[in-house]
Amino acid sequence: MNLKTESTPKWLEFTLLKQFPEIVHGVFCRQGGFSSAPYNSLNVAYQLGDDEPSVKQNLSLIQDTLELDRIVWANQIHGTACEEVNEESPNIMGSCDALITQENNTGLLIKHADCQATILYDPINRAIGNIHCGWRGNVQNIYATTIQNMIKMYGTRPEDLFVCISPSLGPNNSEFKNYKKELPQSIWKYQIRPGYFDLWTLAMHQLCDIGVRPENIEIARIDTYEDEENYFSFRRDGVTGRNGTIIALREPI
Repeated sequence: MNLKTESTPKWLEFTLLKQFPEIVHGVFCRQGGFSSAPYNSLNVAYQLGDDEPSVKQNLSLIQDTLELDRIVWANQIHGTACEEVNEESPNIMGSCDALITQENNTGLLIKHADCQATILYDPINRAIGNIHCGWRGNVQNIYATTIQNMIKMYGTRPEDLFVCISPSLGPNNSEFKNYKKELPQSIWKYQIRPGYFDLWTLAMHQLCDIGVRPENIEIARIDTYEDEENYFSFRRDGVTGRNGTIIALREPI
């Protein structure tokens, strides 16, 4: 990944997507915003207890930084519902955890603090997606559900997709004390030591199982729990903000 620090705020870009000038994307770090502690400072989520005008300023800052016409996000509920964003869609979608679109200059925003924010690009059909995937999303395999929606709506072939996974909870801090009740037995093989699970590898396998090429997957492998300077972590802090991961399409030149 590449860290963009020439302006405020700072954000990460995936190496895998550098080959596509029509793609605008970023995983925004927590600095450079307007929110006060414990949401300091680039919190992108409302309804957490943060000052709403500060959140609005943070979202405007990100939109201006990436030079987008608008940003669209959803009420994330740890499910598998996927919604298409079009020119008539509101900026705040309904309850879902995946957004897909072929619209230009419209940023698809996922809010996260330990969960995986996963962006997808189909360069053949000029279609993008953004997924919110916590462990419940892994259990329900939101990756397969979202890609199946892109197949149906855009004619996407999984082998053509490029997929990038944000900083998220790493194996050393992904503890499930009640994993035998919370996780199906098929996921137990991702246990790296008693009670701790490698959700990064699980995500890779779920993507490959539906046909995404391994060489077309980039996982940040940055643990949000461990990097307090740059990332919010719900598991670490409880009351905290949310990072924002965005992908958008530019108009064809």
